[in-house]
Amino acid sequence: MAASDVVVGIIFLSQTVVGALGNSSLLLHYLVHYLKGFKVRHTDWILQHLIVANLLALLCRGVPQTVEAFGVKGFLSDVGCKLLFYLHRVGRGVSIGNTCLLSVFQAIKISPENSSFSELKVKAPKYIGFSIYLSWILYVLVNIMIISHMTGKRSNNNITSMKDYGYCSSVHPDKNSLSLYAVLVTFPDALCLGLMLCASSSMVLILHRHKQRMQHVHKTSSPRSSPESRATQTILLLVSTFVFFYTLSCIFQVCVIVIYNPHWLLVKMGAIVSGSFPALSPFLLMSRDSSASRLGLSGIRNRKIPNVRRNV
Repeated sequence: MAASDVVVGIIFLSQTVVGALGNSSLLLHYLVHYLKGFKVRHTDWILQHLIVANLLALLCRGVPQTVEAFGVKGFLSDVGCKLLFYLHRVGRGVSIGNTCLLSVFQAIKISPENSSFSELKVKAPKYIGFSIYLSWILYVLVNIMIISHMTGKRSNNNITSMKDYGYCSSVHPDKNSLSLYAVLVTFPDALCLGLMLCASSSMVLILHRHKQRMQHVHKTSSPRSSPESRATQTILLLVSTFVFFYTLSCIFQVCVIVIYNPHWLLVKMGAIVSGSFPALSPFLLMSRDSSASRLGLSGIRNRKIPNVRRNV
């Protein structure tokens, strides 16, 4: 086994283990509070699905990449390759959808009462559950096409018609199928990315205006920012990190698709970049507060008491 394979294997192993532990611990935190009867805010509901999607994308790509990098060959059948690639794509897509939903919901939530979003502030929470499940359904259906293209390494009889991913291979589809799949995958991703950028710009503008209004109130003191501001800043950090790694991932993905026989290092780098956001996101959420992020976890301190309502 070459030294380069060992280095790549260690990177994949570290990324997968650290990311899985971070996402699992954050998800466990939510589940424990839910079982204890604490109230969970809408942002927490979105984050739980984001964590599940990140785990799915991270494990379905990271585990086989790690095993393959350490020299184990042909350990996946055709069915295993199809299933892992499919689940990875679904998890990646749902991660995009929920990150978009989180940023849009927070932008609506912190918008001024007299803005054009005033009516949406009341209606938006009612559609959170529908939007989350719609994201799952959409990406489950869109990525079905990938099943027909993936195959195990042991089925790689005609190397000229196959694209090697290390532990699996894919059959080169015809131009019509490739174009259709590219449109189906790219359109929802591009839509989500555009909405994220618009929502993030809106949040930055709102926070800037709020800071200007508050400057004359606190001239000498330097109070801590409000929970809403901290939550918004955390979401902005999450979204900006996502956009950065997503852009890099798209560049690598396009290179792998366009290049007929891509170098193995290009394929591995694309996989590492693709797993970076799922691995880092739980720590970004927890970084704002040592007690596991005030983004939503501080909002579950209130018990589910009848006749007591909270603004979401």
